[in-house]
Order: sequence, then structure tokens, then C-alpha cells
Amino acid sequence: MKFHLANTAGLNIFTAHGEGYVQVNQQRYSRPLIVTPETLFEDWSASRFAALTTADFSQFLQFKPEVVILGSGPQHLFAHPQLFQALTAAGIGVEFMSTPAACRTYNILTGEDRKVAVGILFA
Repeated sequence: MKFHLANTAGLNIFTAHGEGYVQVNQQRYSRPLIVTPETLFEDWSASRFAALTTADFSQFLQFKPEVVILGSGPQHLFAHPQLFQALTAAGIGVEFMSTPAACRTYNILTGEDRKVAVGILFA
């Protein structure tokens, strides 16, 4: 296996996570947000996993990612495919994970220079 040193300087990286919060570049957040390597979008309309709408998923389209990861809170939950149909129709992969797993996976993909966006929810 070949390893490469990832250069993530100047990019948004998760530096911590815990119950009810995440940290991006040492800044703590405790409300839903969308993170890409270049953008931190704090105005995401989502409030909690059970209330997700098609509009919440459509907001990812503006970032033109290859893959969207949704951190569903402390538990690994799945949304109905109808909610994210606009993303799959645009050829964007969608993955669901617990929020801690989403933070770790996002950091790995960002280190690989992938076009990734992650939505962070806490409940």
C-alpha cells in the first residue's frame, strides 16, 4: 500500500466532534451546517434528520460535489431516496453515516482532493 502526505492547509477540516457539536478548523459549531473543503455554509435550512426535505438536499447542488455525506446525528440513519433524487439525478453520490463517521470520512476524502460536501446534523 502506498501512502501520500495530504496537504489540507487552507481547507475546512474537522478538528473535533462530540455530543452536540463539531469543530471545523478549531471553531466550534452546534447547529446544522454544510461543509466543503472551501466553504462553510451555516445557513442550511435543515433542522433535524426526521424533518429533512427535498429542499434541504437540493441546497447541496450549489457546491457541485462528487459525493454528499450526511451526518445523521449519533445514529446511522437513512433518508428516503425520494428526498435526494435531485442529487442522484445530477450524478452526485449520497452516503449516510453517523455524524462522527461523516466527519472522519469527509477529512479522508478532502485529503484525497475529492469534491465532497458534508451535511452535519445532531439529532
